[in-house]
Amino acid sequence: MFVGEFIALFVAVSWTVTALFAEVASKRMGSLPLNVVRMTMSLTLLVVTLWLTMGIPWPRYADGGTWGWLLLSGVVGYVIGDYCLMQGYIYIGSRFGQLFMTLSAPTAALTGRLLLGEQMRPLAILGMVITLGGIALSILSKGEKSEVKLKLPRKGVFFAAVAGICQGFGLVLSKIGLQHYDAAIAAAGMSDRLVPDGAVLPLPLYLSVPFAATMIRATIGLLGFFLLLRVFNKDWRQKLSHAVHDRRAMWCVLGATVFGPFVGVSASLLATQYTSTGIAQTLFALTPVLIIAPAALLFRQRVTPREVVGAVISVAGVCLFFI
Repeated sequence: MFVGEFIALFVAVSWTVTALFAEVASKRMGSLPLNVVRMTMSLTLLVVTLWLTMGIPWPRYADGGTWGWLLLSGVVGYVIGDYCLMQGYIYIGSRFGQLFMTLSAPTAALTGRLLLGEQMRPLAILGMVITLGGIALSILSKGEKSEVKLKLPRKGVFFAAVAGICQGFGLVLSKIGLQHYDAAIAAAGMSDRLVPDGAVLPLPLYLSVPFAATMIRATIGLLGFFLLLRVFNKDWRQKLSHAVHDRRAMWCVLGATVFGPFVGVSASLLATQYTSTGIAQTLFALTPVLIIAPAALLFRQRVTPREVVGAVISVAGVCLFFI
């Protein structure tokens, strides 16, 4: 009873842990070395997963259209989005960084409308307004002359906002890529309910395809981050060497990788098998609220009632997208 709901709550907790690990790692090694190491770990885990579930260590049945859309999604969601998110953690921390990730819901709704012709209900439009209002309540304050001012570094707000927007845009691009993947599987004479030949674990294709899609996105993510590291850092070898020899940072990267793209993604897929997607997505969105207490405790951050209320309002706005 309520198995899916409990799994979805676990996903929200898992992503909260990921954000806390990532904040520590990004401040110790920098966003680009962090993402290079994280993408390398992710790809290693995904290669093993695909070998177990698809029988080969790369995306089986994926055609050119599938690769094209998912690579584009990886550039938007991973290379741009994750770079900005980790930069945001450096300037404003994971608590406010995750608050801005609620922008992904309205971005996905708008992009889905433009690219997929998806309908936007009145509640979704209301959800956008409420989400933006919650963010504004958390990050704005009154100055001495009652003027409204931003209480966070502008760079941090910019990077975190771009990260939230890129996540929503990347999600829609991924959806298009998965539609191409489903068509490619059908064209190969397979059903997504069948287990591929040679698979070690007898899982149907519909459970392993999202991992294959994630591997395509992570591949371009690793290449993109490595290229950026080389372009923007003449001493990139030293930076990468320093990163991998920082034991505490590496443990944090491992934690962020396992609880994020591996455990988090796996559990989120499992949750949708036991409850509706709307309920699951609503519970996933609790991360900005769940992260408040541990961030305050671990990083000794002062949390005001206004910030808590703003986070709750922002999450409530996200919930309206799935009612």
